[in-house]
Amino acid sequence: MITDQLILDKKATKTTFDDDKKSEKPIRSIAKALSWRVIGTLDTLIISYLLTGKISLAASIASIDFLTKMVLYFFHERIWNMIKWGK
Repeated sequence: MITDQLILDKKATKTTFDDDKKSEKPIRSIAKALSWRVIGTLDTLIISYLLTGKISLAASIASIDFLTKMVLYFFHERIWNMIKWGK
């Protein structure tokens, strides 16, 4: 009974590679990059402040970190989205 449901559910939700390839849109990658960078930037800000004791220097470091890593993450996501392995 349970195995029948699992098999039927797999058949019902199975998609072609073309459908799966199109499922991750660039706007989703941008939203993921932004949300992750907010978390990462807060981490960088706190660590920079603890190491330097200067909020202005910590904010400068965190700002640069935010921009560069967000761009790198976006391209990283787009490249991985083109790779067929694991889809």
